[in-house]
Amino acid sequence: MGWLFYTDRRIKSYADEKAEITRLCTFETDNRKTELLKACKVGSTWYAAARVTNLHGSPVEDATYVTDPDGSVTFGAVFLARYDDGCWGYKDMEESAGPVESRAPLSLLALLSELKNPESYAHAWRQRCRDWASIPDYQEGDRIKLAAPVTLTDGSTCQIVTVTHYSRGRQKRRCYRIEETGALVRLSKATLAGSELLSSAKGAASPVLAEFLAGQED
Repeated sequence: MGWLFYTDRRIKSYADEKAEITRLCTFETDNRKTELLKACKVGSTWYAAARVTNLHGSPVEDATYVTDPDGSVTFGAVFLARYDDGCWGYKDMEESAGPVESRAPLSLLALLSELKNPESYAHAWRQRCRDWASIPDYQEGDRIKLAAPVTLTDGSTCQIVTVTHYSRGRQKRRCYRIEETGALVRLSKATLAGSELLSSAKGAASPVLAEFLAGQED
């Protein structure tokens, strides 16, 4: 399915977008009802969990999903979204269609029904979401080692960096100080996958806390 844009420009805000995602995931046929359980926006992409139930009380039978104990099935959906000349548009796909964007939070994944086929696109998509969620959220001053050297735009590489920030106006923006050169570099979250914490800023800031943390590791 391609992109659909709303040329009336009625979608202008986060609240408008969420209301529209809710509407798109809420509908009823002669036999079934679909309702939104949860919607989350990560970047410009919306992730949704929608539950399907049969109106006459019989369990939902589906080739992709295991029916939940209450007879329903809950699936994941991805809505790519963007504005073009002030008009909001979206492109939607169900998780079994193999969406590329895979940053759905774990709280949303927990709502989804089990999958019948462990080799399915949906199973791979959920695993990519879990892999993304497992990337550490380091704190200011943490010294880390990346899983592999990263090549920078000038051709140099870095692997051991310290979390810091720089200011642009009133905003603080995260960056990383390269250990070998002291230069600052911006790194994507994906770059931190598989990284290792070498020293914690919390431990360095307080000798008492450092001693406590060392005792926890023994």
